Amino acid sequence: MRGLTTFLWLLAVVAAGATTGRAETPVERGAYLVNTVMTCHNCHTPFGANGPDMARALTGGTPVFDTPAFRVRGSNITPDRQNGIGAWSDDDIEKALRTGVRPNGVPLAPPMPTGFYGVLTPADSKAIVAYLRTVKSSPNKVENPVYKAAVSREVFPGAETPVDPAVLTDKVKLGEYLVTIAHCMECHTPRVQGRLDFAAAGTGNQEFKGPWGVSTSRNITSHPTKGLGGWTDAEIKRALTEGISRDGTKLKPPMGYGFYSRMTPGDIDAVVAYLRKLPPRE
Repeated sequence: MRGLTTFLWLLAVVAAGATTGRAETPVERGAYLVNTVMTCHNCHTPFGANGPDMARALTGGTPVFDTPAFRVRGSNITPDRQNGIGAWSDDDIEKALRTGVRPNGVPLAPPMPTGFYGVLTPADSKAIVAYLRTVKSSPNKVENPVYKAAVSREVFPGAETPVDPAVLTDKVKLGEYLVTIAHCMECHTPRVQGRLDFAAAGTGNQEFKGPWGVSTSRNITSHPTKGLGGWTDAEIKRALTEGISRDGTKLKPPMGYGFYSRMTPGDIDAVVAYLRKLPPRE
């Protein structure tokens, strides 16, 4: 039964992210970004025993982030006008993505990785909005965030402004873009006094506690022994899309391989090409 549940989760992800060989519409592009690359379901969809419950996709997440500065849970981002984002304008949604500020001026809590989304191309930003307008509406009410202290947005270096789409024809640049909007460095960067130490980006060593126990993010720089420098391209791709490490062990959450498995081969190749270019760090 456990295996069946996992299979159904992956099948749901496949269905949510599937596209045809023809040119993508904005809604299809948005679906691809939301359901695969950006792993939005990790925070905005309730979890079942073996992953996100896609029958309740984007209706509000299970994890509660309770820190000295805030207590927050992933919000309902379906088109419901009362408890979702249906009353927000397109500009409101794009502004929230890029700047981390709600229409009422209240900041989004740091678990929402808006500090990585400023790099989104205008077309991709609009595609995300177009897709969110189409998802099944739900009246599910999520508790309001509680701010115990001032919160500040952490902006990943290079993600301050939208990328020029013309540069994305370069494989490494495309990989950098995908890794950024996938906010990989949010997990694979150590924290110092609660803040991401971007000077050590890619070196990992963050701990994550959950039903799986404790997982620690690994070094994904090109360091030959501490990072991925000794891994083959095939080994990196297997880790990304199947959640299997070089030694054959299964990767633990929150690694989103169930979503990354639906990325296009070209996009996965670009991610690997970019990771190869990360400076080796210990």
